[in-house]
Amino acid sequence: MKRVLVCVGLTMCATVFLAAQEPPPAQAPPPPLPPLLRGNPTPGTPQPEPPKPADRIALTGCVARAEGAAAKFDSNTPSDTRYLLTGAKREKRVPPGTGTSPAAAAVTGDRFRLSGIDSVISPFVGARVEVSGQVETPSDEAAKSTPNLPVLRVEFVKKLAATCS
Repeated sequence: MKRVLVCVGLTMCATVFLAAQEPPPAQAPPPPLPPLLRGNPTPGTPQPEPPKPADRIALTGCVARAEGAAAKFDSNTPSDTRYLLTGAKREKRVPPGTGTSPAAAAVTGDRFRLSGIDSVISPFVGARVEVSGQVETPSDEAAKSTPNLPVLRVEFVKKLAATCS
């Protein structure tokens, strides 16, 4: 009798063990992921063109408010009429291929108009900085007030000294 019970117990254990080895029943595949959102992240706000490395240059100089800049303006709208980089010197330590376009190569002088939003540039007024960005065509308003100044769309600013002296 003991042998019969042992055989029945072993048979039951083997059955449970073998049942656990079978793959689970087929499940429906997970739903597909939603498509990546593309396009303008802020509807109604025009986005700038992606940067062109060949038009990118780096300069050091002092940030100053432009003379005659409007006292009231939308600080979130990019403008090239509010700030200047004075005493500008071109930096040579830039990645290969930058500043090689005809527009960037033709840029000379020690004064530049800085194009960007107020919150990016205004904290640096009166400071010596290194600025890098892309050379652009001046806006109609900037071309009227200072026709011979090149415009740099600010992409990066690094404070070098608190003052320009």
